[in-house]
Amino acid sequence: MSQEWIADRMHHIESSGIRRVFELGRTLKEPINLSIGQPHFDVPQSIKKAACAAIEQGRNSYTITQGIEELRQKVLADVRKRLGQADRDIVITAGTSGAIVLALGCAINPGDEGIVLHPYFVIYPQLVNLVGGRAVFVDTYPDFSLDVDKVRQALSPRTKAIIINSPANPTGAVYELAALRDVARLAQEKNILLISDEIYRVFCYDAPFSSPAQFNEQTLVLDGFSKAYGMTGWRLGYAHGPSGLVREMIKLQQFTFVCAPSIVQYSGLAALDFDVTGFVADYRRKRDLIFEGLREHFEFQQPEGAFYVFPKAPWGTGEEFVEEAVRNNVLMIPGSVFSGRNTHFRLSYAAEDKVLRRGIEALNALARK
Repeated sequence: MSQEWIADRMHHIESSGIRRVFELGRTLKEPINLSIGQPHFDVPQSIKKAACAAIEQGRNSYTITQGIEELRQKVLADVRKRLGQADRDIVITAGTSGAIVLALGCAINPGDEGIVLHPYFVIYPQLVNLVGGRAVFVDTYPDFSLDVDKVRQALSPRTKAIIINSPANPTGAVYELAALRDVARLAQEKNILLISDEIYRVFCYDAPFSSPAQFNEQTLVLDGFSKAYGMTGWRLGYAHGPSGLVREMIKLQQFTFVCAPSIVQYSGLAALDFDVTGFVADYRRKRDLIFEGLREHFEFQQPEGAFYVFPKAPWGTGEEFVEEAVRNNVLMIPGSVFSGRNTHFRLSYAAEDKVLRRGIEALNALARK
């Protein structure tokens, strides 16, 4: 294919380093895979049955763009109960990533700036670039906490949005209530859109989950079913927030994704009735297993949510340490994928205990080299 056919915007988009590790994993025999950012448990049976029933009942066609009314109302009822806000609007999306695409496509003009906390989930700066904006990074090293003063210092007349993710990928950080309140009020004061990615909302281990939308009703919240119910491949997410923005997102979805997968929307109704506290308790235990197993040889913050740990490489760069780990059959993600720094690496503890124990043993051996 001629390079002349490729749009200039694509030169600002990098291939995901996470996907490259996934491909590498296929070449290894029985790897200790601590790279995958998805739950290791299967989709609950009641949700599978709901999807099968939807197929058998002929619910296989397009739905209305904003999502089936039953699911929209059920999600909104939960949101209103948690936030106490009756006037939020909602769109059902093709995964939470689809929601991010729609949000940034509707909010960012060419030349606008989007604040991204660093380290970051890989999609944020890439999509800000895709729509013609510029990602401005706010450093959260070394403890990965949210500092509103740093956010304030990063603002400019071109700032259009602030993107936060708590619990966070890749660090597992959960931002303090006061910090969320302060950044929410800052966004409101400056008339800047606050986008809160809450896909790991249920995985909070040491304190109840808090959303900045509690303090700023104009916050756009992104959420979905992938992590809490193991439905990563089903591509079902949603966004709720100010009706003016959500209406524009619905319009853009009409001409892009069209709608979220129909049968999956009906299974989402069953998912909302499933109690995930058992999954969360299991992952809290796995968090503790990893923390106790690695803390003697690695420097890292104990994660408070999600299912990731972001340790500092005990020697060399993050990439060098990960390369040596791969040579020893351990798959992880170098921190440079999520950051301008090449000092850390991300591992996921969304795995069977026997895999985690093998990983702990192998990583500690590598750290002692």
